[in-house]
Amino acid sequence: MMSKDKLVTADTKLPQPKQSGAGEIDAFLRQVKAVAATRASGAGRLILALDATMSRQPTWDLACSLQAEMFDAVDRAGKLGVQLVYFRGFGECRSSKFVSDTAALKKLMTGIGCRGGATQIGKVLTHALKSNTTQKVDALVFIGDAMEEKIDDLAEKAGRLGLHGVPVFVFQEGRDRVAETAFKEIARLSKGAWFRFDHNSASTLAKLLSSVAVFASGGLKALEARGRPEDRLMIENLRGGSKE
Repeated sequence: MMSKDKLVTADTKLPQPKQSGAGEIDAFLRQVKAVAATRASGAGRLILALDATMSRQPTWDLACSLQAEMFDAVDRAGKLGVQLVYFRGFGECRSSKFVSDTAALKKLMTGIGCRGGATQIGKVLTHALKSNTTQKVDALVFIGDAMEEKIDDLAEKAGRLGLHGVPVFVFQEGRDRVAETAFKEIARLSKGAWFRFDHNSASTLAKLLSSVAVFASGGLKALEARGRPEDRLMIENLRGGSKE
């Protein structure tokens, strides 16, 4: 069951940049290097965010099966906490706790029904930023098919996630051009990766989701060590480029 104290509420306004002197700039640069170089000790943390609006209903069962395969990969990878976030309906955006036993999340995910409503991707990105301030988030996976928000707002949040070492892996269902433009920009700015998601690529995408789980638990070194074709594809995309 979703915890009420974990509800993702309306976007909060992020602090605006102020004029900085040379000393403040040097301190900021040192902070950026520290963020990029440091991984949290212990288990990795991955946020799996789902668009559960009505437009996804036709492919929801397929998406659930692929996401369940990622959960199985998480169990095998070990040392990875996963949080499920979804939005649907009129402003409904919820999150679970971070758990390492993904069986409960699989059951929860299959019990979610799609409801009409606008996208709330900005809330998801804001939630990831907030979570990362309390404990390192190693990756954010977002699966959706539409974007009905201001792309500049999403880009600003994605850039902040990239600065703090939280790559966003976007899996797009369908071929909506507006969504594709936004999703690719979110992936690029966060130093993540974008992939197309449909029935024809279901098998490949399921394997890529397992690669994200391995990455979140051990980084690029873990992907290189496992060395499966999907891992090499993920590494290629993380280093530049997107998969059609």
